[in-house]
Amino acid sequence: MPSKNVIVGSAVGLHARPAAIIADAVTASGAEVTLAYDGGEPVDAGSALMIMTLGAGNGAEVTVACDDAAVLAQIAELVGKDLDAE
Repeated sequence: MPSKNVIVGSAVGLHARPAAIIADAVTASGAEVTLAYDGGEPVDAGSALMIMTLGAGNGAEVTVACDDAAVLAQIAELVGKDLDAE
């Protein structure tokens, strides 16, 4: 599965609000997307709870993987944004 490494942009990391925004975007896309942090097991990015279990803070490098290039780019952009600032 194609992947992209992204630096977490949200000021407090991938906690509830950013995780929910990312999970909603994944669900709406209909594609299978995974996130992995620090060499750990990939988790389903369509689940806010699973995203939060990563424990990825601001500045952490997360690997986003998806077979759909457009969805991969969209989710990678969301992970890199400060979603708390919106």
